[in-house]
Amino acid sequence: MELESQLVPESRAEAIVRTCRTVVGDDLRSVTYFTHDRCEQIYLRSDLEADADLTGFVEHETDGFQARTAYRGSELGNYRYTVRAFEHGYLTRVTVANKGVFVTTDGLTLRRSEELASALSELLRPK
Repeated sequence: MELESQLVPESRAEAIVRTCRTVVGDDLRSVTYFTHDRCEQIYLRSDLEADADLTGFVEHETDGFQARTAYRGSELGNYRYTVRAFEHGYLTRVTVANKGVFVTTDGLTLRRSEELASALSELLRPK
């Protein structure tokens, strides 16, 4: 896994961050864009340290690429996104085709996680 600069075009990165800020507000901690083998943190809140093991996170979050097929045909319907709860915050992962975004937040309601996932899915879809 390689941490990279400019994996995602600046205009797309700005749109993703703007969308996350609109939905999550001041609870937004970080935004990371990733593919199967590369990642780029496109936002980190100023009061946080840039010392997270992003590649370790991304190695786990690439499971989202397989989730679409693993859950196909489930009575629950199609896989859409994942929310992980931690002691000090939440992580929401959205994947579309061969790319994804995970967003970390201080707080997150079910309604906001749905709004965030829906908005990110739309941004990640090929045009």
